[in-house]
Amino acid sequence: MTESITISPLMLVFLMCMTGFAGFVDSAAGGGGLISLPAYLFAGLPPHYTYATNKFSAACGTTFATAQFFQKGAMNIKVGLLAAAGSFVGSALGSHIVLLLSDELLRTMMFLILPVAAVVILWQRDLPDQNRDDGTLNLKKILLALGIGLGIGLYDGIVGPGTGTFAIIAFTTLMGFDLRTANGNGKVLNLASNYASLFTYLMNGLVVFHIGIPCAVSNILGNLLGSHFALKKGARFIRPMMLVVLVLLLGKLISDAVL
Repeated sequence: MTESITISPLMLVFLMCMTGFAGFVDSAAGGGGLISLPAYLFAGLPPHYTYATNKFSAACGTTFATAQFFQKGAMNIKVGLLAAAGSFVGSALGSHIVLLLSDELLRTMMFLILPVAAVVILWQRDLPDQNRDDGTLNLKKILLALGIGLGIGLYDGIVGPGTGTFAIIAFTTLMGFDLRTANGNGKVLNLASNYASLFTYLMNGLVVFHIGIPCAVSNILGNLLGSHFALKKGARFIRPMMLVVLVLLLGKLISDAVL
């Protein structure tokens, strides 16, 4: 079935550019799915194949971004792994729920969720740069990390866009991490949820590899570049670009639906 899904060479170039930019944004500030999911839909992939192929390219890119954050020590390993465990379970559950939903319902969900995710990201633009975590790990922090991972993983499995940004917000506001460390923790969480969802989609033959592999390459390059900027300068300057692209792609999706 996936072999019958084809796009023009020009559209593939467009997708590679958008998934590369999505990787750049995602590694630095989270929210890359806000760009890549609408781009896959715009290219003409059916919703279920969009979810699966986007998850494939995103998982590849997030792997390299996570490695960079780990190498620079920009994460709390214990908290990140606890959140990743919760995220893996939540995302696997969410992905199975997606398989039960119709294409029409998935498309409607994206129309509703994307603007809400954008508003939340815009509203939470002044995240703290000071690390208020004391370095200890008690029962409250263990449960918080697991809860954050489970909740965001479930969201990622069902919807997806904005997962990394929501993780940053959760780790800074609920657990007191600075923006840089919260981003690193979010990478570990996001990596686990990506692979849990991807495994589900692979088992159901929904990944369009002849489109996903070139997009994965561009996503990896974007993640490597974005991680470099995130580790050097922080992520706040990227949010306006993410919101502009989101508005443009949402406008195209809505106009297609109306016309």
